[in-house]
Amino acid sequence: MARLADGDPEAARKLAACHMPRVLATSYRILGDHAEAEDVTQEAMLRLWRQAGDWRPGVAKVSTWLYRVTTNLCMDRLRRRKRQMTAVSDSVGVETAAFASNGPEPVDPGRPVEQRLMEADRAAALHAALAMLPDRCRAAVTLRHLEELSNPEIAEIMETSVEAVESLTSRGRRMLAARLLGKRDELGLG
Repeated sequence: MARLADGDPEAARKLAACHMPRVLATSYRILGDHAEAEDVTQEAMLRLWRQAGDWRPGVAKVSTWLYRVTTNLCMDRLRRRKRQMTAVSDSVGVETAAFASNGPEPVDPGRPVEQRLMEADRAAALHAALAMLPDRCRAAVTLRHLEELSNPEIAEIMETSVEAVESLTSRGRRMLAARLLGKRDELGLG
């Protein structure tokens, strides 16, 4: 961060290469929309560049700080989506979905076609089920089970207690299980 603050372009490239893929993946998993995830990634990285001059080593890890910024940006977008959907629903008088998806995440083309199709179906089902979770549950489940962060890290990122994270992830897992229960055989999980 100090090298970035001094204007070192190699430090900027290294930080981007190290953190952008995770920020993009996290954003996509929370938002379910690739274009919005790219926007969040750009904004989070811009905030990191701006923060470089004020960065204090030892206060927080760069990755934890970035997860917090990313999660907050995603939550802001989800709230904005809900307000827009409510306004559209109120003005048109119909219910609309509050989650848009540009499709499942890309899969490795090196695996057999059947395996890739099954994985794509599973990813699509997971994204659809995640989309139905309350925002904070979705963020907690994504950070815990897809990003594989610890509960204390998630608590710091979400600015809440470890107990609240445990509750959010537990509730989110139960809701996911209930939504995916009838699809076990269809998704090759039975």
